[in-house]
Amino acid sequence: MRSISIAILAAGAVAILPLATSAQTSSQPTPAPTTMSKEDLHTTWEKIKGAWTQTKGVVKERWGKLTDDDLLEIQGRREKLVGKIQTRYGISHEEAESQVGGWEQKYHSM
Repeated sequence: MRSISIAILAAGAVAILPLATSAQTSSQPTPAPTTMSKEDLHTTWEKIKGAWTQTKGVVKERWGKLTDDDLLEIQGRREKLVGKIQTRYGISHEEAESQVGGWEQKYHSM
């Protein structure tokens, strides 16, 4: 009797699983890729440089410890942004890279 109940429950779960999966994927936005290609990264940073006057406000919101002088010096250059974040926040280069990488993903998807 117990094995019949388990078989019935398993069959029901298999029938419900595709419905749950399709409902979940249809209501959830597709996640952004975890890594960007070099070409996408280059394109994103070209956009950032071109619109630095507008972008620096977003950067300042994300990393509030950056000064206006820092933003003037950065001028849309990724390596400068990473270095300034590392310095201002007292974090490792890897952590600063990670933060900028996450921000890039978000910026790229906008």
